[in-house]
Amino acid sequence: MSDATLPEAKRQKTDAKILKGAEVAKEIREQIKQEVQELKEKHSIVPGLVTILVGANPASQSYIRSKNKTATDLGFESVQETHPEDITEAKLLELVDKYNNDPKIHGILVQLPLPKHINEEKVLLAISPDKDVDGFHPTNVGKLLIGNPKFLPCTPYGIQELLVRSGQPLKGAEVVVVGRSNIVGKPIAAMLMQKSPTGNATVTVCHTGTKDIAAHTRRADIVIAAVGVKEYITGDMIKDGAVIIDVGVNEVGVTAEGKRILKGDVCYAECAAKASAITPVPGGVGPMTITMLMKNTLAAAKAAVPQ
Repeated sequence: MSDATLPEAKRQKTDAKILKGAEVAKEIREQIKQEVQELKEKHSIVPGLVTILVGANPASQSYIRSKNKTATDLGFESVQETHPEDITEAKLLELVDKYNNDPKIHGILVQLPLPKHINEEKVLLAISPDKDVDGFHPTNVGKLLIGNPKFLPCTPYGIQELLVRSGQPLKGAEVVVVGRSNIVGKPIAAMLMQKSPTGNATVTVCHTGTKDIAAHTRRADIVIAAVGVKEYITGDMIKDGAVIIDVGVNEVGVTAEGKRILKGDVCYAECAAKASAITPVPGGVGPMTITMLMKNTLAAAKAAVPQ
């Protein structure tokens, strides 16, 4: 008797395909490196990225180091601004304005969160939309919603690219996004429902006001979990063959060597037993986020080429 004719409960489960963002990110970075070299040779332009860090948050310091190392490895001009936690809002705004007017800088990234005495929204608004490579400026958010984006937010951009490059069909797919943050949930929903070759999905966004989240996730072809709650999505919340994208990064401990132990928003073992494809944590969405930041910065540098 073939496996196909066995009762469902006795069929052998096949392991889910692991969507390794680190491998896809490596491919994209090689392409970026080539384009950076061409930009230098043809137009004498070097993509410039400035990262601004306020305070000494260890996680933020780690993110900034990773971003700067990646930028340098790709041939970018990488500038790091580190300032004490007591910097005034006025001084920070002056710094943003300085780089808005620096022709050698094409991308400005202010690492969040900022100290409580600084208005984050005001600082993000101060960044020129043409240098907003994080894709958070209201002008760029609006352009995304009308289907004419300048810069896509980096994590959603990485998710979309990972789905496309791994051959996951999006047209007509039922996608359920769990989480409605401005950083991930809302923008990825807007991107995947666009009338485009990398969209055309039917998207549902679940949040704290959703009555029965599992009822939605169980019918989804693709589940994108971005709630910031360890192992929130369990195996009984997904259907067989679903694609699971885990955006969560939840620290649950530290090894004897001082390395952080991370868990995603998805119960990996349970969901991998049912899914057709799944992203790991770490090594899934994370590497894609930094890579798409570099892709946005390269695009900003290309826009500076005289026409």
